[in-house]
Amino acid sequence: MKSLHPGDLLDRYRIENLVARSGMASIFRATDMQSGQQVAIKIPHPDMEADPVLFDRFKREAEIGERLDHAGVMKVIGGEEHSRVYMAMEWVEGRLLRQVLHDQKKFPVERALKIAIEILDALDYIHRNGVVHRDLKPENIMLDAEDHIKLIEFGIAGLEGARRLTFAKLSHVMGTPDYISPEQVKGKRGDGRSDLYALGIILYEMLTGKTPFSGPNPFAVMNDRLLNNPVPPREANPEISPELQEVIYRALEREPSNRYSTANEFAWDLEHLDQVGVAERTELRDWKERKTSAGRRLLFYAAMALIPIVIFGLLLLVAKHT
Repeated sequence: MKSLHPGDLLDRYRIENLVARSGMASIFRATDMQSGQQVAIKIPHPDMEADPVLFDRFKREAEIGERLDHAGVMKVIGGEEHSRVYMAMEWVEGRLLRQVLHDQKKFPVERALKIAIEILDALDYIHRNGVVHRDLKPENIMLDAEDHIKLIEFGIAGLEGARRLTFAKLSHVMGTPDYISPEQVKGKRGDGRSDLYALGIILYEMLTGKTPFSGPNPFAVMNDRLLNNPVPPREANPEISPELQEVIYRALEREPSNRYSTANEFAWDLEHLDQVGVAERTELRDWKERKTSAGRRLLFYAAMALIPIVIFGLLLLVAKHT
């Protein structure tokens, strides 16, 4: 399949320029020749098209994008025949939340709350429609000039009722180490509460300028999440109220059953902080104690998560020699 260049036509779209390239796909800015509107065209790399599992994931992402219709979720344009494999998506003006955080380090409390509440509104919508993002992070959230948000990149999202797909890369199995939930670390698929955990991490980061768990490598970060408590948000930023700190702790509970059960419940507390009761938490007393004894347990979880990858690699090897 030939490469695309500015001025090329792809069905009804005229390619303008390449705007991003990842390990799996290239994203172009294009013009819809029928409507005159700007769109984003996402085209998988040839090796992704040749991989049946990754190709199925690309089609799953397109299916999810076409069924969702919410102001806080990037829309995929469907209902048309394509001459090659690609996704046409609405063009979103703005910057990634990651870029804004990189420039500004942390946000005032009111701004962080506004952004978090908008994200929760979008999460509430996708969860009610049977979709779990599973890789929520600042790189996958767009902000416009008024701080309105747009969720993007549903590449490893889960779809209720659909078969589970296995991936060839650890990051695609487990999510992103800084934002992954404890249950995903343990090899579980995760549900909407995993997205709420990730938003708890993002809220902590927006308010303090750093993520709550750290380490010299991804496994150490995940190990820290399973064993230790973060620096209390109010220690890192005294402008955070005890009630807001409590909300963050509720979002970051290790056990999903102790977390907020829905995005709407999480958002309600952020909107009514004066009605949030503050618990007596051990996390506020023992956060300086650092445990490292569960390294073997983390390696066990990682090994369990890698089993499908090893099996998949062996199948590919066999296929290439038959």
